[in-house]
Amino acid sequence: QVQLVESGGGLVQDGGSLRLSCAASGRTSSYSVMGWFRQAPGKEREFVAQIIWEGGMTYYASSVKGRFTISRDNVKNTMFLQMNSLKPGDTAVYYCYARGTTEYWGQGTQVTVSP
Repeated sequence: QVQLVESGGGLVQDGGSLRLSCAASGRTSSYSVMGWFRQAPGKEREFVAQIIWEGGMTYYASSVKGRFTISRDNVKNTMFLQMNSLKPGDTAVYYCYARGTTEYWGQGTQVTVSP
């Protein structure tokens, strides 16, 4: 089992920045990929970014590329999402996940960007 706990969400103005964290515990050797999805009210959950734990290769949704940066701390088993130039359209609950033979999800953290 892997437990994921997100933190760092909050309220920020248009153009502001936030840094999300996702701390993993448990069988942290059981996954090879971590990433973020988000879900806005009335919309489906959408992919945001992903990182390959070994090697650090990253992938981004086109809507966030150039504004968001995903990274990880292998020692602390923690993943980060640095979000810059935030827009009201980025308002959503952000979920982190870890994927190996099983997929694990965090409980989500709210990000609200005001106009």
